[in-house]
Amino acid sequence: MTLHRVSRFAFTLGLLALPSIAHAQAFGLNEIGSCALGRAFANTGAPCDDASSIYWNPGTMPKSPGFSALAGAAIIGIQGDFTQDTTFQRYDADVPTAVVPHLFVNYRTAGRLAYGLGVYVPYGLTSQWTDEFPGRFAAKKASLQTIYVQPNVAFALTDGWSFGGGPVIGHSSVELVQAIDLSQQKTSATGPTFGQLGIPKRTEFARATLKGDAMALGVHVGVHGRLSPVWEIGARFLSSMYFKYDDADATFEARPTGLTLAANNPLNAPAGTPVDALLAGQFTGTGALTAQKVKTRIMHPAQAQIGVGYNGFANTTIAIDYAWVGWKAFKELPVDFQGAATDRVLIEEYNNTSSIRFGVEHRLSNGAALRAGLAGAASAAPDVTVTPLLPEQDRGYGSIGGSLPITKAFTVDASYMRIFTGGRRGRLDERAAGQTAEQLNIGAYTLRANIFSLSLKASL
Repeated sequence: MTLHRVSRFAFTLGLLALPSIAHAQAFGLNEIGSCALGRAFANTGAPCDDASSIYWNPGTMPKSPGFSALAGAAIIGIQGDFTQDTTFQRYDADVPTAVVPHLFVNYRTAGRLAYGLGVYVPYGLTSQWTDEFPGRFAAKKASLQTIYVQPNVAFALTDGWSFGGGPVIGHSSVELVQAIDLSQQKTSATGPTFGQLGIPKRTEFARATLKGDAMALGVHVGVHGRLSPVWEIGARFLSSMYFKYDDADATFEARPTGLTLAANNPLNAPAGTPVDALLAGQFTGTGALTAQKVKTRIMHPAQAQIGVGYNGFANTTIAIDYAWVGWKAFKELPVDFQGAATDRVLIEEYNNTSSIRFGVEHRLSNGAALRAGLAGAASAAPDVTVTPLLPEQDRGYGSIGGSLPITKAFTVDASYMRIFTGGRRGRLDERAAGQTAEQLNIGAYTLRANIFSLSLKASL
């Protein structure tokens, strides 16, 4: 007995969801610098006076000559669940807490130049569900982590205007864990499926894992200027980056079903034959579920942000930014199994997204500062693509934060953000051509998050 084309299609359903990690608002990480987070990411038109401006607006000049540095991390805790329509059963997500680091160093010369280096994580996090979740056959776990390294040069055109930017070197690693449903597999090229033999739907007999790494190149540019003594403006553009996972590893783990075949079965096996014994050969030798290579492609989208800042109130900055992300470029995702005769092209149909960000900062006489912000972001996924991997939905952000000098040269920044959503209907099973959201979506997802950020700022 052989399993027909399992090796070719085991990852297809899960890989369809991978762009949800890379291209959705929830997993597009903006948590880069505690000051920016405290302002709800309104940080391009009136950037924080720290080295994280290399990301938020690479055209910004540091206010003071000499070295400035910023190092820290954001701690992100995501909670989510799915409630099924028919059973009212609620399944909680099992997402581990993520720690996302950032590191920036900037140096402004006595002239018109500033040099810097930024290391940050613009895309990432992990989606993960328990073993009991029925949607694990679409995605049990999916992790995408991308690190960008950006050398940067900024140049002051005048006392009020500057521009800058630099190349971006990206490294991305991906891991996908997906359950494989025995009922959907054929017993042979022309034979029945195991479901037709009476095997129940969502019977897990194998667990597939894909791991891969890729590199890509891009560019990040920005401009900043003063319109008047109390108004400033800025804009930035981060290019898309195309990651090619050409040498990903696919491995398979057998999962016992404990099932046996009935008498007079189409496989002509004796009554009581363990199904697991019939499947064991697929995980060794030339079996369909042995280790193999897989290729896929994921493009990290382009970003653009523009904003203005107002400094007309004493020791206070008010910032308003608009941000755009080009998710619509992700219409298709190719999945190529090396050596397989049949490949797949999966339809994504994502949409571009926009967000509005508002932040305020008030500086105290002792050098400390208080910050707060609000933001709203639109969903990238259409109604037919609200999946177990990412229950994408519109969301709102609220943040507070502040900074406290500990010496003349060092300051501690800390912020807290809460992400709110209204919930959204979604699906458990993967999409076939022509299916509508009304046919697919069989329950409701909720998604929320708490984010804490801590940074140490140095000015030398």
